[in-house]
Amino acid sequence: MTLRAKIIVVFFLFYGMTIARLVSQPKTDNSTEMTFNMIQPLYLKKGDTVAIVAPSGILKSREGEIQQAVDLLKSWGLHARVGQHVFNQADHFAGTDEERCEDLQNALDDPTISAIWCARGGYGTVRILDKLDYTKFKKHPKWVIGYSDITALHNQLHNEGFESLHALMCVSLTKDLGDIKDSVDSFKEALFGHPRPYTLVGSKYNRGGTSEGQLVGGNLTILHTMLGSETSLDTSGKILFIEEIGEYKYHIDRMLQSLKRAGYFDNCKGVIVGDMSKLRKNTTLWGTSIEQLILDALAEYDFPIAFNMPAGHEEDNRALVLGRTIKLEVTKNRSKVTYK
Repeated sequence: MTLRAKIIVVFFLFYGMTIARLVSQPKTDNSTEMTFNMIQPLYLKKGDTVAIVAPSGILKSREGEIQQAVDLLKSWGLHARVGQHVFNQADHFAGTDEERCEDLQNALDDPTISAIWCARGGYGTVRILDKLDYTKFKKHPKWVIGYSDITALHNQLHNEGFESLHALMCVSLTKDLGDIKDSVDSFKEALFGHPRPYTLVGSKYNRGGTSEGQLVGGNLTILHTMLGSETSLDTSGKILFIEEIGEYKYHIDRMLQSLKRAGYFDNCKGVIVGDMSKLRKNTTLWGTSIEQLILDALAEYDFPIAFNMPAGHEEDNRALVLGRTIKLEVTKNRSKVTYK
């Protein structure tokens, strides 16, 4: 065989092997949807232990509310373990950053803890996020529960690959739990393995459609302040839940515009709007409802938008499993949120 013939044979052998290797590789989705299977902590059963921690605001003179939370857990057949530093005070916070982090880290690490219930929100979780180590947590995952400022922790858990629970906190409890029965019941049901589907009251502002995706989100301000960090959410292929309290309408528009300019909604599959509570009035009125503001900000997208989700900073604060895939069905008359 001539040298030229040998070179041709080698070329075609190499070419054939390359083509075969490419064909044998699994096909990849070239879309930007970044969904993946989340790890679901074990649901609770009687005899399990729940840690109560305070990663955010101060709990001054709120011992009675924490005791009520302990009593509620006991009534469900659960044990409660209150963090060592929960009632510490360091200016705005429930203890120093180190103390709050220590309580949360101990709960994350402890294999005998089945869930971590945040005592309250306020502000402060972001200050300890980068101090947390999930090495032991990954061996013994557990439910982390809270809302508002705890959104920062939910974001981090999602990016680590774990489901978490957006639900009421210890200080959300009222003297008469009958006043918040749906909130408490939905929390208990989610914790014990029976998360509720929801049929939402209709709204003329609803933007119709049906979609599926992992449920992510929480407090709008926290979602906004996470932009540009490792804790920011990628909403591609996902359904975003938002809620807010105590903001001007123009602040809400500004946050939505910032998220939009950062590409937050480019591949989003839907938006669920919870409570927009205690909105402040500016001297220059906005001119439209909060619903219309949201629709206008998201006008260029075609995903469904559902209003009237009872979750956020109101007494009726239903539990949501973040990271779980849901089906969202929206019409003007009603919306349905169903776990897949």
